[in-house]
Parts: sequence; structure tokens; C-alpha cells
Amino acid sequence: MGALSHLRVLDLSRVLAGPWCSQNLADLGAQVIKVERPGNGDDTRGWGPPFLKDQEGQDTREAAYYLCANRGKQSITVDFTQPAGQALLHELVKHCDVVLENFKVGGLKKYKLDYDSIKAIKPDVVYCSITGFGQSGPYAERAGYDFMIQGMGGLMSITGAPEGEPQKVGVAVTDLFTGMYATTAILAALNHRQVTGIGQHIDIALLDCQLAMLANVASNHLVGGITPPRLGNAHANIVPYQVFEVADGHVIVAVGNDTQFARFAALCGHPEWAEDERFTANKSRVRNRQVLVPMIAEAMKLRPRQDWLEMLEAETIPCGPINNIPQAFADKHVQYRQVKVNVPHPQAGSVPLVASPMRLSATPITYDVAPPLLGQHTDEVLADLLGKDTDTLNALRSAGVI
Repeated sequence: MGALSHLRVLDLSRVLAGPWCSQNLADLGAQVIKVERPGNGDDTRGWGPPFLKDQEGQDTREAAYYLCANRGKQSITVDFTQPAGQALLHELVKHCDVVLENFKVGGLKKYKLDYDSIKAIKPDVVYCSITGFGQSGPYAERAGYDFMIQGMGGLMSITGAPEGEPQKVGVAVTDLFTGMYATTAILAALNHRQVTGIGQHIDIALLDCQLAMLANVASNHLVGGITPPRLGNAHANIVPYQVFEVADGHVIVAVGNDTQFARFAALCGHPEWAEDERFTANKSRVRNRQVLVPMIAEAMKLRPRQDWLEMLEAETIPCGPINNIPQAFADKHVQYRQVKVNVPHPQAGSVPLVASPMRLSATPITYDVAPPLLGQHTDEVLADLLGKDTDTLNALRSAGVI
């Protein structure tokens, strides 16, 4: 039994931020009913290649992108542009604790699937809306996408080489963080409901989440009145804390305090750096990074990567290699932690996925439900929860409602 096995979620979301949230809830044991449009379903099913291959080696309709965010769910296909489809979802809402959606502001009102309509049916519902800019404000009506929000929210202005162009992060971090914030907010609202019996509407915006993610960099601006620059792989508030070239590649060095710096200076063959008033304290190193970093860079080039890693680890100075994705999954520690899981799949036999990082001792996450095929559970869910018989289901299917 999962920690949330007593909860049921009606998931109207698609693409990434919403599905990332509902996958978290499914991992924790909630029954997540993923509502998709008949025909193509969630757009990400087609966002490939690569696609999962079946046991004969042929491409399925399941893109790798879709697979990363939809395990543990049940898929039903319902055309809620039709009144009969809306009626089905209204019936389902009565059996659900949470409704999750990521349509444009007001986009579900005409289908009577907005918060006010759902609250009238299920007064204690926890209803979470994920949008680009929130339910209010000058940009509320705009569509929001991770890439543009990384730009608008300042993340791209601090990402990339100082002399290069602004860069987005290599994965859609704004969507992912938004999904995580949504998960936390839903759990908080459910806890509040348990105490008070009152549900609520949660307003989660990508831009809000993006700005919150700026963390210390945002604080540097708000407190220090500065415009944070792009620093490449360097850190805004700690020196040395960046990538250095070595004799045969690159190494990350992350010196977190002054005693670590003293040990690091000795390894570089320059113990005197730790006594130099320009470098003794971190605040001085930050102010004098233009002097110190080139000297470190020259010292680092004298030894190969493995030598540096062994020396730094022996002195408990945080460091690490820069792995590509296959190297990361091949790492002995990653393999020990069983970060890659194989989940049974009806077409492929099994599908490789990344395990959740949430590891609970009493209610561990199980990996036995693959991302669903499109509409795989339509009949099962409508029969089990709503009591629809075969004739009713056939009639709905003939009418294109399911």
C-alpha cells in the first residue's frame, strides 16, 4: 500500500508539468486517472523518436518523452467537448479527491470542468490549475511554455558562458519544478482538508515557479541591487566552485568553506594562497576571483583527472567528473541505488524508467504499472467506478464520446 493509496486523482493535464505532478502522486500510491482525448491522446505520445519498441522490434506509439512522466496511471479516453463526455467526468469527479489541469485560464469553463463547476459537484475537491502565468494578472490569458518562461524568468540570463549567448537548461526545468511545487501544494491542501473538511483551488504558474527557483541569485539581486551576470560554470557566491580543465579533461571543484580552501591550495602546490588576505576568506575570494581563478586553472592543468579526483576526495574536498548520460547511469553508485527500473509493459515486455528519488521506508514506491497505452483503462474505470455496463460503453464508443 502506498502512502497515498486512499486518494484518487482525476488528471486532465498533458505534456510535462502536470503529468510530472500526477506521476509523483501515482508513485506515492494514489490512483491517477489520466483523461486523454480520443485519437492521439497526450501530445507527448508522439514526441519522438525515440519510441519504445515492441517485442518484435517495431516502434510503438509510446515516445520516450511520454514514458518519462506517466507511469503508475490509468488512461481513459473521453471527448469532453461533447455533453456526454462532460457528464462522464462529472460522475467521476464525485469519486475523486483531486482534479489536476493545465489548460489556459478559462479554457475549461465552457466544458463545465472549471473549478467553480467542479466544486458545485464535489465541494471538498482539491483542484490544481497549472498555467504559464497564473489565474490573474496582465499575462493570465497567455499560453506559457518552459523555454519562453526560462527566458522571461531570468534563468537564461544567468545560464551559459559569460561571452556566449543566453542558454536554456538542457531539460525543461521550469516544467519539472512547477510539477514538484504542484505536488507539494496538493499534499498541503489535502492535509488541510483532512483537518477542516474544506477543499480549495490551487493556482500554480510556471513564471512564479521559475522566479522562485532563482533562489540565491534572486536574493543577490533583491538584497544587493545587482544584475546577476552569466558566470558559465562558476558560482555567484562561492570561489572556487566551478569546472577546471585538467591534463586529460575536466573536473568539478566545489570548495565550500575556508578550511577546504586551505587544503585545496596545498594540493595545488600553493599553500601560501590560504594566507593571502585576498583569498583567505570566501568573501575575499569572490571579490578577487579574476586574480585567483586563473592561478588555480594553471595548477589544475598539471595533473590528469583521476589523480585530481583521488587527491581531492582524500582531502574531503567536494569534486566530481563530468559524465555524459550513459556514464551517469553506468556509475557504480547509481547502479547500487537502482535508479534505473524496468517496469512490465504490455507491448514491449518491459520499459526502462528512472526511479523516483522519494524513498520511503514504511511505504516504498513500487514499479509495477507502466505508462498506460492510450485508453487502456477506459472500460475498466467507467465500469468499476461508475457502473457502466457493456451496452452503455459500446454506445458511448459508437458516439465517439470514449
